[in-house]
Amino acid sequence: MITINVDKAKGIAHEVRRVKRAEEFAPLDEQIMKQLPGTDAAAVEAQRQVVRDKYAAVQTAIDSASTPEAIKAAMPT
Repeated sequence: MITINVDKAKGIAHEVRRVKRAEEFAPLDEQIMKQLPGTDAAAVEAQRQVVRDKYAAVQTAIDSASTPEAIKAAMPT
């Protein structure tokens, strides 16, 4: 029988979460960095906040998970 260490699984899940979050932030960060004319900085920042909120919820779900299945269910697709 295979036993899964839930704490290690949570650590791995958080790493995956961080990578996915960074992928979603990349185009938004690029828009902010380039400061192209016509770019609405407030709108971009609002989109960044949506990403922050999404992954804050994922982080909370991972932290509260008590089984490997709950960790998998918490992960973003």
